[in-house]
Amino acid sequence: MEIKAEAVVTLKKGEGRLLKSGGAWIFDNEISAVSGRHKNGDAVRVEDFDGYPLGTGVINHNSKIRVRMLTRNADAVIDETFFRERLRSAWEYRKKCVDTGSCRLVFGEADYLPGITIDKYEDILVIESLSLGTDRYKEMIIGLLKEILAEDGILIRGVFERSDAKERLKEGMERVKGFLGDPFDTDVPITENGVRYLVDVKDGQKTGFFLDQKYNRLAIRRFAENADVLDCFTHTGSFALNAAAAGASSVLAVDASENALAMAAKNAELNGFHQVEFLCADVLELLPQLAEQGKQYDLVILDPPAFTKSRNTVKAAERGYREINRTGMKLVKSGGYFATCSCSHFMSRELFEKMIADAARSAHVRLRLIEARAQSPDHPVLWGAQESYYLKFYIFQVVGEM
Repeated sequence: MEIKAEAVVTLKKGEGRLLKSGGAWIFDNEISAVSGRHKNGDAVRVEDFDGYPLGTGVINHNSKIRVRMLTRNADAVIDETFFRERLRSAWEYRKKCVDTGSCRLVFGEADYLPGITIDKYEDILVIESLSLGTDRYKEMIIGLLKEILAEDGILIRGVFERSDAKERLKEGMERVKGFLGDPFDTDVPITENGVRYLVDVKDGQKTGFFLDQKYNRLAIRRFAENADVLDCFTHTGSFALNAAAAGASSVLAVDASENALAMAAKNAELNGFHQVEFLCADVLELLPQLAEQGKQYDLVILDPPAFTKSRNTVKAAERGYREINRTGMKLVKSGGYFATCSCSHFMSRELFEKMIADAARSAHVRLRLIEARAQSPDHPVLWGAQESYYLKFYIFQVVGEM
């Protein structure tokens, strides 16, 4: 399949600021005209108001993100060679930056492949396709990626598609989920940081596991030895199991999902971590109850889901973050440790830090910053593409008022 852009998208004068600062999206209200024959999903040439070439992208009139950029080359041919080069670059980058046993191989716009996410769980690939423009290439992309991995002796035995997010509807596409090729057991065993897990690629959240926290999980280990640990929003137990691996005396792992906790319990059993207790509860309700009971922990970890997925709900989300952080801090022994994060790119680093400061004042504690971290580098931040910089992760020591 070889495609050269026939249609031209022309921006309004003064628009395209996000694109020109390094971003990858052009919104519908930034465009003055679209000329030439095309249909949704086609490659288009993008030009500034004065005809200056800005690159090649894929267009979709169903979406407010009208054009997703593929390249800054306005004369590019979008073919197998183009995608092979993109995928090889993504793989070479991962080999330098992360443990590739299980990792994110493709992270959409940050790898210049908009709307496509591909995670590798040992010898299984899971793909999520959210853009009409790149969805048509997904089978080619998977085939090329298998070839590239095989060059390094990595043979992929199965592929599962998790294109079941609501974002597909905004692109005018149906939500799809299922095997791409031969079926396999969808509880996939992996090892990360020396800890064993079963990853449910069929029904787990996102593609089955939160690979973006890989090195943040490792970072909390040095504070967990001989510690009493509270892990909130544990999902399938990853932070809790890393605390146990570090020699925690006890770990209370809390989540509202019984299904997630069932998998977490399996994961604990896989590793022989018998000091981990799992509790099905609403963390927002549980934390005040623990505080009233006078419970105290050496390490408290807050890894909540995104409280906001739009700019319109940021203020409400900030209140929710502030409350769980305020109560979480009060549960830490003086001199103990507190890890907290947000996975919403709408909750900016500046806003999140202000929230933490407000929560600390309200909890009457002082915080000493140990580390400010982000997502694992297999989820690269494309400078200028704000949406790619989403995970904020902080580790503090908590001390009482002095």
